[in-house]
Amino acid sequence: MQISRQHLDDLRYAKQLLERPSLAARLTDKVGTPIEKAFGLLPENWSETIREVVNSSLHKSLEVAVKSLEKASGPPQDRLHALAAITVGATGGAFGLPGLLVELPISTTIIFRSIADIARSEGEDINSIETRLACLEVFALGGKSSADDAVETGYFAVRSALAKAVSDAAQHIAEKGLVEKGAPALVRLLSAVTARFGIAVSEKVAAMSVPAIGAVGGALINSIFINHFQDMAQGHFVVRRLERQYDKELVQEEYEGLNLDTDPN
Repeated sequence: MQISRQHLDDLRYAKQLLERPSLAARLTDKVGTPIEKAFGLLPENWSETIREVVNSSLHKSLEVAVKSLEKASGPPQDRLHALAAITVGATGGAFGLPGLLVELPISTTIIFRSIADIARSEGEDINSIETRLACLEVFALGGKSSADDAVETGYFAVRSALAKAVSDAAQHIAEKGLVEKGAPALVRLLSAVTARFGIAVSEKVAAMSVPAIGAVGGALINSIFINHFQDMAQGHFVVRRLERQYDKELVQEEYEGLNLDTDPN
Protein backbone atom coordinates (compact mmCIF):
# COMPACT_ATOMS: atom_id res chain seq x y z
CA MET A 1 0.00 0.00 0.00
CA GLN A 2 1.41 3.35 -1.04
CA ILE A 3 0.83 6.70 0.66
CA SER A 4 -1.14 9.12 -1.49
CA ARG A 5 0.45 12.34 -2.75
CA GLN A 6 -1.79 14.43 -0.47
CA HIS A 7 -0.83 12.39 2.55
CA LEU A 8 2.85 12.61 1.62
CA ASP A 9 2.43 16.39 1.63
CA ASP A 10 0.84 16.11 5.07
CA LEU A 11 3.77 14.00 6.24
CA ARG A 12 6.28 16.49 4.85
CA TYR A 13 4.47 19.30 6.68
CA ALA A 14 4.61 17.28 9.91
CA LYS A 15 8.33 16.63 9.51
CA GLN A 16 9.01 20.31 8.86
CA LEU A 17 7.25 21.16 12.10
CA LEU A 18 8.93 18.43 14.14
CA GLU A 19 12.40 19.30 12.89
CA ARG A 20 12.25 23.05 13.17
CA PRO A 21 15.07 24.90 14.98
CA SER A 22 15.37 24.01 18.65
CA LEU A 23 13.57 25.97 21.32
CA ALA A 24 16.92 27.30 22.55
CA ALA A 25 17.71 28.68 19.09
CA ARG A 26 14.30 30.34 18.83
CA LEU A 27 14.62 31.88 22.28
CA THR A 28 18.14 33.12 21.59
CA ASP A 29 16.96 34.74 18.37
CA LYS A 30 14.24 36.71 20.19
CA VAL A 31 15.96 37.46 23.51
CA GLY A 32 19.31 38.35 21.97
CA THR A 33 21.29 36.51 24.64
CA PRO A 34 22.66 32.98 24.14
CA ILE A 35 20.67 30.61 26.35
CA GLU A 36 23.89 28.89 27.42
CA LYS A 37 25.09 32.22 28.83
CA ALA A 38 21.76 32.85 30.55
CA PHE A 39 22.04 29.54 32.42
CA GLY A 40 24.81 31.14 34.47
CA LEU A 41 22.27 33.58 35.91
CA LEU A 42 20.25 30.83 37.62
CA PRO A 43 20.70 29.76 41.27
CA GLU A 44 22.75 26.59 41.78
CA ASN A 45 19.81 24.50 42.97
CA TRP A 46 17.39 25.74 40.33
CA SER A 47 17.57 22.60 38.14
CA GLU A 48 16.26 20.40 40.96
CA THR A 49 13.45 22.87 41.62
CA ILE A 50 12.51 22.83 37.95
CA ARG A 51 12.49 19.03 37.88
CA GLU A 52 10.13 18.81 40.84
CA VAL A 53 7.76 21.49 39.52
CA VAL A 54 7.75 20.03 36.00
CA ASN A 55 6.99 16.51 37.23
CA SER A 56 4.14 17.70 39.42
CA SER A 57 2.77 19.94 36.66
CA LEU A 58 2.72 17.16 34.09
CA HIS A 59 0.88 14.78 36.40
CA LYS A 60 -1.80 17.37 37.21
CA SER A 61 -2.13 18.35 33.55
CA LEU A 62 -2.59 14.75 32.46
CA GLU A 63 -5.83 14.57 34.44
CA VAL A 64 -7.11 18.16 34.28
CA ALA A 65 -6.34 19.66 30.88
CA VAL A 66 -8.61 17.57 28.65
CA LYS A 67 -11.80 17.80 30.72
CA SER A 68 -13.01 21.04 29.14
CA LEU A 69 -12.59 19.69 25.59
CA GLU A 70 -15.25 17.00 25.72
CA LYS A 71 -17.80 19.06 23.73
CA ALA A 72 -15.31 20.98 21.57
CA SER A 73 -15.42 20.84 17.77
CA GLY A 74 -13.85 22.55 14.78
CA PRO A 75 -10.24 23.63 14.30
CA PRO A 76 -7.89 23.88 17.31
CA GLN A 77 -7.95 27.16 19.22
CA ASP A 78 -4.19 27.76 19.02
CA ARG A 79 -4.40 31.54 19.31
CA LEU A 80 -6.70 31.42 22.32
CA HIS A 81 -4.35 29.07 24.15
CA ALA A 82 -1.33 31.14 23.13
CA LEU A 83 -3.00 34.29 24.46
CA ALA A 84 -3.65 32.58 27.79
CA ALA A 85 -0.02 31.44 27.98
CA ILE A 86 1.23 34.91 27.07
CA THR A 87 -0.87 36.46 29.84
CA VAL A 88 0.47 33.99 32.39
CA GLY A 89 4.01 34.52 31.10
CA ALA A 90 3.72 38.26 31.57
CA THR A 91 2.83 37.68 35.22
CA GLY A 92 5.76 35.33 35.69
CA GLY A 93 8.13 37.77 34.03
CA ALA A 94 6.92 40.64 36.20
CA PHE A 95 7.74 38.76 39.41
CA GLY A 96 11.01 37.23 38.23
CA LEU A 97 12.17 33.72 39.06
CA PRO A 98 9.91 33.25 42.12
CA GLY A 99 6.93 34.03 39.93
CA LEU A 100 7.86 31.13 37.67
CA LEU A 101 7.07 28.63 40.42
CA VAL A 102 3.47 29.81 40.25
CA GLU A 103 3.39 30.41 36.51
CA LEU A 104 4.88 27.12 35.29
CA PRO A 105 2.12 24.74 36.48
CA ILE A 106 -0.50 27.03 34.93
CA SER A 107 1.41 27.35 31.65
CA THR A 108 1.92 23.59 31.49
CA THR A 109 -1.80 22.96 31.88
CA ILE A 110 -2.60 25.53 29.18
CA ILE A 111 -0.09 23.91 26.83
CA PHE A 112 -1.42 20.42 27.59
CA ARG A 113 -4.94 21.62 26.84
CA SER A 114 -3.76 23.12 23.55
CA ILE A 115 -2.00 19.87 22.66
CA ALA A 116 -5.19 17.92 23.41
CA ASP A 117 -7.18 20.36 21.27
CA ILE A 118 -4.83 19.78 18.35
CA ALA A 119 -5.11 16.01 18.90
CA ARG A 120 -8.91 16.27 18.75
CA SER A 121 -8.71 18.27 15.50
CA GLU A 122 -6.67 15.45 13.95
CA GLY A 123 -9.32 12.85 14.76
CA GLU A 124 -8.09 11.60 18.15
CA ASP A 125 -10.49 10.58 20.92
CA ILE A 126 -9.33 12.89 23.71
CA ASN A 127 -11.13 10.80 26.30
CA SER A 128 -9.05 7.73 25.53
CA ILE A 129 -6.04 6.77 27.61
CA GLU A 130 -3.91 6.33 24.49
CA THR A 131 -4.60 9.88 23.29
CA ARG A 132 -3.93 11.43 26.69
CA LEU A 133 -0.58 9.70 26.87
CA ALA A 134 0.15 10.71 23.26
CA CYS A 135 -0.45 14.31 24.39
CA LEU A 136 2.02 13.78 27.21
CA GLU A 137 4.57 12.48 24.70
CA VAL A 138 4.58 15.87 22.97
CA PHE A 139 6.36 17.40 25.98
CA ALA A 140 9.23 14.98 25.38
CA LEU A 141 9.66 16.33 21.84
CA GLY A 142 10.63 19.78 23.02
CA GLY A 143 14.18 19.21 24.18
CA LYS A 144 17.15 16.90 24.19
CA SER A 145 18.60 15.52 27.41
CA SER A 146 22.38 15.64 27.67
CA ALA A 147 22.19 12.00 28.74
CA ASP A 148 20.58 10.93 25.47
CA ASP A 149 22.42 8.90 22.88
CA ALA A 150 22.67 10.54 19.47
CA VAL A 151 20.19 8.02 18.05
CA GLU A 152 17.51 9.08 20.56
CA THR A 153 17.07 12.64 19.35
CA GLY A 154 14.87 12.08 16.28
CA TYR A 155 11.10 12.07 16.38
CA PHE A 156 10.60 8.33 15.95
CA ALA A 157 13.58 7.57 18.18
CA VAL A 158 12.00 9.53 21.04
CA ARG A 159 8.70 7.72 20.57
CA SER A 160 10.51 4.39 20.53
CA ALA A 161 12.39 5.26 23.71
CA LEU A 162 9.10 6.08 25.46
CA ALA A 163 7.07 3.19 24.03
CA LYS A 164 7.49 0.74 26.92
CA ALA A 165 6.83 3.39 29.57
CA VAL A 166 3.74 4.60 27.69
CA SER A 167 2.41 1.04 27.33
CA ASP A 168 2.92 0.27 31.02
CA ALA A 169 1.31 3.55 32.07
CA ALA A 170 -1.68 2.94 29.79
CA GLN A 171 -2.25 -0.48 31.34
CA HIS A 172 -1.98 0.95 34.86
CA ILE A 173 -4.40 3.80 34.15
CA ALA A 174 -6.88 1.41 32.53
CA GLU A 175 -6.87 -0.76 35.65
CA LYS A 176 -6.50 1.79 38.46
CA GLY A 177 -6.88 5.28 37.04
CA LEU A 178 -4.62 8.26 37.75
CA VAL A 179 -5.16 8.42 41.49
CA GLU A 180 -1.99 6.54 42.38
CA LYS A 181 0.57 9.26 41.74
CA GLY A 182 3.42 7.15 43.08
CA ALA A 183 2.63 4.06 40.99
CA PRO A 184 5.85 2.76 39.37
CA ALA A 185 4.38 2.75 35.85
CA LEU A 186 3.39 6.42 36.09
CA VAL A 187 6.61 7.39 37.82
CA ARG A 188 8.69 5.87 35.03
CA LEU A 189 6.75 7.63 32.28
CA LEU A 190 6.62 10.99 34.01
CA SER A 191 10.32 10.77 34.84
CA ALA A 192 11.19 10.06 31.21
CA VAL A 193 9.07 12.94 29.93
CA THR A 194 10.24 15.28 32.70
CA ALA A 195 13.88 14.66 31.78
CA ARG A 196 13.21 15.99 28.28
CA PHE A 197 10.59 18.64 29.01
CA GLY A 198 12.77 19.88 31.86
CA ILE A 199 15.44 20.84 29.31
CA ALA A 200 12.96 23.05 27.47
CA VAL A 201 11.68 24.55 30.72
CA SER A 202 15.24 25.25 31.85
CA GLU A 203 15.87 27.09 28.59
CA LYS A 204 12.71 29.11 29.14
CA VAL A 205 13.67 29.91 32.74
CA ALA A 206 17.16 30.92 31.64
CA ALA A 207 15.73 33.27 29.03
CA MET A 208 13.40 34.84 31.59
CA SER A 209 16.31 35.34 34.01
CA VAL A 210 18.00 37.79 31.65
CA PRO A 211 18.13 41.17 33.44
CA ALA A 212 15.28 43.57 32.64
CA ILE A 213 13.30 40.91 30.78
CA GLY A 214 10.20 42.02 32.72
CA ALA A 215 6.55 41.37 31.96
CA VAL A 216 6.80 42.13 28.23
CA GLY A 217 9.75 39.77 27.84
CA GLY A 218 7.99 37.11 29.90
CA ALA A 219 4.99 37.29 27.59
CA LEU A 220 7.19 37.01 24.50
CA ILE A 221 9.07 34.02 25.89
CA ASN A 222 5.87 32.20 26.81
CA SER A 223 4.54 32.90 23.33
CA ILE A 224 7.61 31.21 21.80
CA PHE A 225 7.33 28.41 24.36
CA ILE A 226 3.72 27.48 23.65
CA ASN A 227 4.12 27.97 19.89
CA HIS A 228 7.01 25.51 19.97
CA PHE A 229 4.90 22.80 21.58
CA GLN A 230 1.92 23.57 19.36
CA ASP A 231 4.22 22.90 16.40
CA MET A 232 5.38 19.64 17.98
CA ALA A 233 1.77 18.62 18.67
CA GLN A 234 0.58 19.41 15.15
CA GLY A 235 3.38 17.37 13.62
CA HIS A 236 2.94 14.51 16.10
CA PHE A 237 -0.80 14.10 15.55
CA VAL A 238 -0.57 14.42 11.78
CA VAL A 239 1.85 11.48 11.88
CA ARG A 240 -0.49 9.55 14.17
CA ARG A 241 -3.43 10.27 11.84
CA LEU A 242 -1.48 8.80 8.94
CA GLU A 243 -0.48 5.82 11.08
CA ARG A 244 -4.17 5.06 11.53
CA GLN A 245 -4.60 4.99 7.75
CA TYR A 246 -1.41 3.22 6.71
CA ASP A 247 1.10 0.73 8.07
CA LYS A 248 3.15 2.41 10.81
CA GLU A 249 6.43 1.11 9.42
CA LEU A 250 5.56 2.56 6.01
CA VAL A 251 4.82 5.97 7.52
CA GLN A 252 8.13 5.98 9.37
CA GLU A 253 10.04 4.89 6.27
CA GLU A 254 8.47 7.64 4.16
CA TYR A 255 9.03 10.22 6.92
CA GLU A 256 12.72 9.43 7.24
CA GLY A 257 13.18 9.51 3.47
CA LEU A 258 11.62 12.95 2.95
CA ASN A 259 13.87 15.86 2.01
CA LEU A 260 12.92 19.15 3.60
CA ASP A 261 13.41 22.07 1.29
CA THR A 262 10.48 24.33 2.11
CA ASP A 263 9.10 25.95 5.24
CA PRO A 264 5.67 24.75 6.47
CA ASN A 265 4.42 28.34 6.61
